[in-house]
Amino acid sequence: MTHNRRFPPLALMVSMLAGATLLASLWASPGQAQLASHPAMPYTVAETGQRFAKLQEAVAAIGLGRGTIRIAPGHYADCAVQTQGDVAFEAEVPGQTIFEVGLCEGKAALVLRGVASHVTGLVFNHYSMSDGNGAGIRLEKGNLTVSQSWFHDSQEGILADNDANGSVTVDRSTFTHLGRCDQGLSCAHSIYVGFYGQVTVTHSRFEKGTGGHYLKARAAHVRVEDNSFDDSQGHATNYMIDLPAGADGVIQRNWFLQGGAKENPSALITIAAESHNHSADGLVITNNVARFAPGVATGTALVADWSGDHMQISNNRLVEGIAPFEKRMSHDQVDSLKKMAGAVTLGH
Repeated sequence: MTHNRRFPPLALMVSMLAGATLLASLWASPGQAQLASHPAMPYTVAETGQRFAKLQEAVAAIGLGRGTIRIAPGHYADCAVQTQGDVAFEAEVPGQTIFEVGLCEGKAALVLRGVASHVTGLVFNHYSMSDGNGAGIRLEKGNLTVSQSWFHDSQEGILADNDANGSVTVDRSTFTHLGRCDQGLSCAHSIYVGFYGQVTVTHSRFEKGTGGHYLKARAAHVRVEDNSFDDSQGHATNYMIDLPAGADGVIQRNWFLQGGAKENPSALITIAAESHNHSADGLVITNNVARFAPGVATGTALVADWSGDHMQISNNRLVEGIAPFEKRMSHDQVDSLKKMAGAVTLGH
């Protein structure tokens, strides 16, 4: 295991920040604009030309098959449940189709448990539920692909259950003002994926978190590349990337900016903090850039590991105060020490 503590070149940081800011602005502006009301029949099944007034009607028309639902620009308090088939939900104009508030089954704007689902160019905001898990997308089964979409000001952006044979792929999307860890409820996160087979997150921006982790996944295999995690304006946040059950794969070319208003500032990336369901042998963490926001000087670690597996950590550009790697004590080791301490106390 090798490490590199060099300070990140200014040109590289400026380039990554500029690209991430542009990505966010592409979808931030439509939500602030005064968009015209959507047409009476805004949902079109591309393959047949059929038009529908309700999203659920368009989903039902595709049924067991494969189809694309094109959605006109506008604000929608609508939602849909997909239980079968392979359905694409596509904005006619990326960033100008905005779903807000409306929840199906008390879960999300899109509740997905078909064969596969694809979401392109949509905006999801203001989702909240009493259980603390109001989300733009709730994935319960099947494969999910999300691109060019924006999730903001909700308890959760994407929430996925367990599907060992499924995959979740997120590309060129933005996650803003998401997450919570209050009310005595389990935490919510910008993205949370349960025991899925594969999670891939690329070219996306995470920013201004309001609790929980930015990306939490219990998947066996992960690929997290070319993203920005900007916590400079976060509040009560925890880790940037949490792989609580272990995982293999690659985490590379990401940009991390650690903020100062964190609930847990002890690490940026964590491995097997809760369990060791998956081996992290061979997990590659390389060519990432990590620094503190201006005025922040709290020490932290790029990677904190509870697994004891053999990872490859190298060529990460870290400022002073960010350790490349820290080995943390496993839960079994903690329990063992507690038992030993108890035995010593009883002996005396």
